[in-house]
Parts: sequence; C-alpha cells; structure tokens
Amino acid sequence: MQRERLTITLKNDILKLVDKFIDGERIRNRSHAIEYLLAKTLVPPQVKVLILAGGRGVSFRPLTYELPKAMIPIKGRPLLEHTLLKLKQFNLTDVTISLGHLGEKIRNYFDDGSRLGLKISYLQQSGKGGTAKPLKQAEGHFKEPFLLIYGDVLADINYLDLLDFHRSQQGQVATMALASVEKVSAWGVAKLIGNKIIAFEEKPKKIQTRSHLINAGIYMLNPSIFKYISPTTDRLEKEVFPRLAEEGKLIGYPFEGSWHDVSTPKVYEEVLNTWR
Repeated sequence: MQRERLTITLKNDILKLVDKFIDGERIRNRSHAIEYLLAKTLVPPQVKVLILAGGRGVSFRPLTYELPKAMIPIKGRPLLEHTLLKLKQFNLTDVTISLGHLGEKIRNYFDDGSRLGLKISYLQQSGKGGTAKPLKQAEGHFKEPFLLIYGDVLADINYLDLLDFHRSQQGQVATMALASVEKVSAWGVAKLIGNKIIAFEEKPKKIQTRSHLINAGIYMLNPSIFKYISPTTDRLEKEVFPRLAEEGKLIGYPFEGSWHDVSTPKVYEEVLNTWR
C-alpha cells in the first residue's frame, strides 16, 4: 500500500488525545495513530459478514422443535437479531446467513434485511453439522477479508477495532476474538505469545496452560482460509485452527466486553437475566 509523507501541525491538546491510542503493538507510533483515526472516520468499512445459523439446538428441545436455535427469544428479540443490530451499529450491513435446521423461519423473519437497515442474503447448508463445511460452501461469496460469527454467540464487541487489529497484523490467515472465562474446559483454549496464538486446543480435558482466553466464535478471516478446508474437514476448531496456530498464522484479539455462548439452558437463563 503506497503512502505519502506529510507534515502537519496540531494543537498540543489534540496530540495528547492522539497519543492515548499508542500502545506499541496495535498502534505503533504517532503517525500510525493519526492514520488509524483518519481511516476510522473517513473510510467506511467494506467488509462482508457470514453468520453460521444452522445449529439444531438439541439441548433447547422442545423449544427448538419449532424454532431454529438462532431464533430463541432474548429480551423481546430473536438471538440472531441482537447480533445483526450490533453489526448495524458499526455499519457492517452486508450479511450472509448460512441456514440449516428450520432455516426458512430465519429467512421469513428477516427477509432481505431492509427492515433493520441491512442487506441480507442466505445460503442453505448442505450436509449435517460442523463449522467447516458451511464456511467452505460460502467460498465463492468472499474474495476479501471477512467477518465470521457463530449464530449462537452474543457479544459486546467493537467489530471495527477487530477489523483494524486484523489488518495491522502480518502473515496471518485468521484473527480469533478471545473472551476471558473462569472455567475453560467447555471451549477452545488459546495459548498466546504476544498477539500470536501458538497453541489452540478444543475443549481440553486436561488444561496445559494457565490461559483463560477462549474462542469467542467471532473471527476475521482472509480468503486464504478456504485452502485449509478440504471436503472431509468437519470442524474449524479441531482441524483448522490448531494447524493455523502451528504455522504461526492465527492471531488472538482479546476483548473485555460481555460474551455468552448461548448453547445450554443454563447459559440461556443467565442471558435472560443479564443481557442489556
């Protein structure tokens, strides 16, 4: 990417605000901070989003005999609608939803997305289960870095910050958003050195690391991710992410916002009581 050297003069109080963004890693220096702030203000993000919403929600039966898991109600809205509204907040409006079990109910409810100020298209999943196959099925729709979100995740996350962080890294294929939890055995655990995930283990029985950072089900992915998915690949968490970690191409993005994997009735009850 070409750059042109400029000389600018700013008030000292503005420079002090600019300097607050410099952390030595994501924002390296004053010049980088100014470029970051200008880009964030002037350049709207042209990023497509893929949401995997094909989960059957077995643990939520009998509710999910009639509703897909992504449509279970939370505070008067379907679970998936909370995610879509969060994307709209950051002007991420080009969304593809991958449908599975009772997917027509999602399509009928959201239609083309115009009611929410979004542009929504749909893909019908072929085959059963897994996270790799529906991603691979969407390959033709994503030629630039894109955002992947699991449909049963609720997260208070700054998507634009995640996007900028991903763009600032060198040599990565994927950036994985990482939430911090007390008990990690139910999720994929990441071991980091700096920003790089050097090991990733899905639902470990014996914890080999002190890390409490787990896979949040939100990713920025380069299109090269599709090269890592073969016709027999089933799960990103067990087959793709560990390989990326071994190759040094998986980056971690820890975030502080609230996060819920709405995968069990217990978590669902917690979300009903706590989600804003």
